Amino acid sequence: QLVESGGGSVQAGGSLRLSCVTNINMRKRYYWGWFRQPPGKEREGIAGIHGLIGSTFYADSVKGRFTISQDNNKNTLYLQMDSLKPEDTAMYYCAAGGLEGWRLLPEVFDDWGQGTQVTVS
Repeated sequence: QLVESGGGSVQAGGSLRLSCVTNINMRKRYYWGWFRQPPGKEREGIAGIHGLIGSTFYADSVKGRFTISQDNNKNTLYLQMDSLKPEDTAMYYCAAGGLEGWRLLPEVFDDWGQGTQVTVS
């Protein structure tokens, strides 16, 4: 139900834009989020957006560099990533969540994509 794309390899300081296409009506889920999981580490929430009102929130590690947005007409979630750093290297996932999605914790998100790899060197 969620399919990510746009990952790849990029040099430090570069940019990537991730997309997540879904067949879920984006206005009917409270929160949408982007998560990432570096090799050997736990999955962490990095950016979230309220599905209806569009308010956004970010983890400190990406604030000011990443931007989450959604296009309800295209049922697509985006993550614009600028000023990338080697520590941003991870598998990136999009997810749809309910009322507690503002916590940006994996356990409160119900539906997940398969992930797209981002490598920064």
